Amino acid sequence: MKSQKFSTRFSSGIIRAVGDKIAPKGIGKGRLCIINYHRVLETIDPLVEFEPDINKFRWQMELLADCFNVIPLQDALRIMQTERMPPRAVCITFDDGYRSTHDFVLPILKEYNLPASVFITTGYIDGGNMWNDRIIESVRRLSFGQYDLRELGLDVYSLQTFHDRKNIIQHLIEKSKYLPFKARLDLAQKLENLAGGASSHSLMLTRDMISTLAKQGIEIGGHTVTHPILTSLEDEIARSEIVDGKRELEMIIGKPVKLFAYPNGKIGMDFDERHMSMAKDAGFTAALTTARGAASHKNDLYALPRCRPWDSTPFFFGLRILSWLAR
Repeated sequence: MKSQKFSTRFSSGIIRAVGDKIAPKGIGKGRLCIINYHRVLETIDPLVEFEPDINKFRWQMELLADCFNVIPLQDALRIMQTERMPPRAVCITFDDGYRSTHDFVLPILKEYNLPASVFITTGYIDGGNMWNDRIIESVRRLSFGQYDLRELGLDVYSLQTFHDRKNIIQHLIEKSKYLPFKARLDLAQKLENLAGGASSHSLMLTRDMISTLAKQGIEIGGHTVTHPILTSLEDEIARSEIVDGKRELEMIIGKPVKLFAYPNGKIGMDFDERHMSMAKDAGFTAALTTARGAASHKNDLYALPRCRPWDSTPFFFGLRILSWLAR
């Protein structure tokens, strides 16, 4: 045990020392790593292996609290423009609005005194589940066999092994991201029918949970109403997605919502300069993408990059963040 504690202290010391060394000096020259999560799972789920479970998330937060300067996003963006960013600067964000941010994440953030921002898709508040989760839960319950989805513009899928199940989920989610909203719902409904009905487990936040998060100091941000690919929409519909989501969140928390995250978030593919202007016109002060890398004063405030952590050990998780900050 003594050796393990020494190893942990030694690793933390290396991360802090390297982080200080790579930090640019001077006003407006610092870099910021904005980390992006979605769900945090109660236990490891091999069908959702890209999301951390509570245990993994806890040691990630412990490492961030020990080795990095975790800053509220609004404060970090102000510092980035006007002051010297502290070394090893990190912000924590969550997309979509999963109830795990209330049930699992909030207690851990409070334990380590860490700030965070949650970007919420309002169309799934109070009992709805997003189409991708409906796909996952349906395919989880499908019997082995052949499934013909050609009537939905897809393929015939053979489900014979657990590996097939994972591949089908990945393929259907990637395909459905770029389908029109009704086609997404048709796919989710078709799979639920094949699986014997919809899952009764709600994964998303309620209004009361959102209010609690805000009262506990969690920044609430906009993430549209239905999580569409904005470039696939007519401009007025895209504008309504951005504005209406913001308005509903402001009614829930009783204060302005200043930050926005683009659904899917790929620059030029999922949103473009039109939607950056829409976010600005709606009253957002900044907007976040899924482009990888650290943010600096050189970034457009309406196209800020973020990073998704995936390393399985604390030391390499810390080094991964340093590698983003060094670029």
